[in-house]
Amino acid sequence: MNWKERILLILLASVNFTHILDFMVMMPLGNFLMPYFNITPGQFSVIVASYSISAAVSGFAAAFYVDGYDRKKVLLFGYIGFTIGTLCCGIAPSYLLLLLARITAGLFGGLIGAQVLSIVADSFPYEKRGQAMGILFSAFSLASIVGVPSALYLAGWLGWHSPFLSIGGLGIIITVLLMRYLPSMSSHIHGQRVKPIVMLKNVMTSRMQLVALGLSAALMLGHFLIIPFLNPYMEFNVGFTDTQRNMIYMVGGIATFITSPLIGKMADKYGKHNTFMFFALVSLIPIFLITNMPAIKYYYVLIVTGVWFVLSTGRGIPAQAIISNVVPAEQRGSFMSFNGSIQQLFSGIASLIAGMIVISKPDHTIVHYSWVGYLSIVIVLFSVFIAKKLKGYEQ
Repeated sequence: MNWKERILLILLASVNFTHILDFMVMMPLGNFLMPYFNITPGQFSVIVASYSISAAVSGFAAAFYVDGYDRKKVLLFGYIGFTIGTLCCGIAPSYLLLLLARITAGLFGGLIGAQVLSIVADSFPYEKRGQAMGILFSAFSLASIVGVPSALYLAGWLGWHSPFLSIGGLGIIITVLLMRYLPSMSSHIHGQRVKPIVMLKNVMTSRMQLVALGLSAALMLGHFLIIPFLNPYMEFNVGFTDTQRNMIYMVGGIATFITSPLIGKMADKYGKHNTFMFFALVSLIPIFLITNMPAIKYYYVLIVTGVWFVLSTGRGIPAQAIISNVVPAEQRGSFMSFNGSIQQLFSGIASLIAGMIVISKPDHTIVHYSWVGYLSIVIVLFSVFIAKKLKGYEQ
């Protein structure tokens, strides 16, 4: 890659880092927010869910319009609104205003992910896109390694406001850099703008686009079925302490940070579909082990969960490269917005399904987590079947 391509990816990865961290940090802040606002766990869960739901709604609505505008302008519009919403979270004096601030951040945040993926897809040819996606996915790892532990440290030291204010402050800096170094991205605009109803019809009548969206939905379901009850299962069933539970995400983050660029290069060298199939099938092993984990040595668990994080990322990198290639450039922004909405929606659905399956005993031990694992295995296998339908788009 030349230096312009590297700067572009660093900027986009920075956008992803703040966007992902803002979403991730809310869940572990429950211990700070519930006593501060004197709210119930149910009310706190509404705050958490409000971001994903509003992001899914805005992403779906934006899909009808974004391809008619410069991608740089759309990204800046979404990122500035997201930054303002996050800063408002940091200064919210009441539960209701915090909820409104989260909805605001989600509404604008719903524009960000699809635009980042569209810019990468427009800027890198398919044969180099796996490597670019691998670098982009490193932002997820950094959020786990550096972002969440740092945010929780700040919350304990300066109060729950500080993580949001820090993310918002970082967002201001990144906004300035985007204005300065992100090039205009308008080459995808051709002729008259397609009407929303026609655009929706194009997606609904395109078999490949529906299959690609189905692949996104399956990946989100398969992954987020496991996530919600990973922490309580490790604490109450396996016997981890708070510090040990945090190490799961740190070790997993470090492992994926190292391996994500390598997986991207592997996808470019051996083919996106072949790479996806390999990681998807091998990932079934740690899914089974995690959801059937007995009380065993701490370091064994870290090895299994670390491998699971790597293999899950290994599914996602080639899958996103494949999905981004089913539409021409002039339709990519809209399609990736639909894709982002599907991801937000099905990550929320996965949490709801897991919540309906898993039971907590009076001693807080988790029951039926293995059932969630079996369902996840079935869905990941189904995603392999779906990906085969997109084999013709390996270009």
